[in-house]
Amino acid sequence: MTTLTLIGKPDCHLCDVAEQIVETVVADLPSDIADRVVVQRASIADDTALYERWWEKIPVVLIDGELHAHWRVSADRLRAALLAADPEGASA
Repeated sequence: MTTLTLIGKPDCHLCDVAEQIVETVVADLPSDIADRVVVQRASIADDTALYERWWEKIPVVLIDGELHAHWRVSADRLRAALLAADPEGASA
């Protein structure tokens, strides 16, 4: 399983754009790989620790807990990272 965490906050335009990119990329992955991607959403408005760490960088995308992107998310780069994170999908 690959865990993608999208950190943002309500009423954040860039967060909305990042969420759309994440949803599109995951939906476009081969189904066997997409089935192994878990998308979690977290809000800096609900978590003091997230706020203190990420408030000036949202939206933030973590893949398996590691920083993948902040501010702007590239669909091509995200797709490549998700394929690489999946041992069975790395050759896809």
